[in-house]
Amino acid sequence: MCLPIFRLFLITSFFIFLIALSGCRNPIDTSSLSSLAKTDVDMMADTSLREMNRLMEKLLVNLYKRNPGELDKVSGMSIGQRQDQIFDTPGRLVFAELNNKQGTDAMGLTFNPDYDGDRVFALMVGWVGMTRSAYNWQDEQFMFDSLDAQKLFNSARNIETMAWRLSNSKGWDGELLLLSNSRLGEKENLSYERMFGKMIAIQDMMAFVAADKWDRGINHAVLNVVFLPMGL
Repeated sequence: MCLPIFRLFLITSFFIFLIALSGCRNPIDTSSLSSLAKTDVDMMADTSLREMNRLMEKLLVNLYKRNPGELDKVSGMSIGQRQDQIFDTPGRLVFAELNNKQGTDAMGLTFNPDYDGDRVFALMVGWVGMTRSAYNWQDEQFMFDSLDAQKLFNSARNIETMAWRLSNSKGWDGELLLLSNSRLGEKENLSYERMFGKMIAIQDMMAFVAADKWDRGINHAVLNVVFLPMGL
């Protein structure tokens, strides 16, 4: 038996052995098995996405507390229900309430003075969808997965754009469309800026790690007030 075939035989036998073990009374730890199919970059990406989800869920709660009138636009709606709609729904986030808009298109509704729907919901649906797109719509990355460094980089720039627009976009009455940071005369609140900064850093870090892994360049062009494409 030649060496490559012998190696294939050993590998196949090993996995058959693992499958057999899984039927025993004390099954093997599948999380340990899945880690065998991951590189350090994959595990870093998984950790980054978990932290992004934690921060985005915290942001959703904070924005609703800062803008309670948005939640009131849908009768009987609660923060918990909004969390379930967004974070318990896998894959793409498509809601008739937002005219089926996704990603940056949904985020754009937030800053449209004529939009009369829940601006926090539109923002977070778009933001979470944009983030999932940057991670290939996968909860986990594995050895042969390839993250798009440009999409990760673009998502970081879109967060910067979103942070700027939150602080500057006003309605026809001259008032901010959504409140985040403290306004003039209020006690200084930098919690939003810290969250935005953490998320920008996470996406930038993953962008450059992915670019290095797959030896791909990144277009660093930045548009200050326009969301960059995510290829949803």
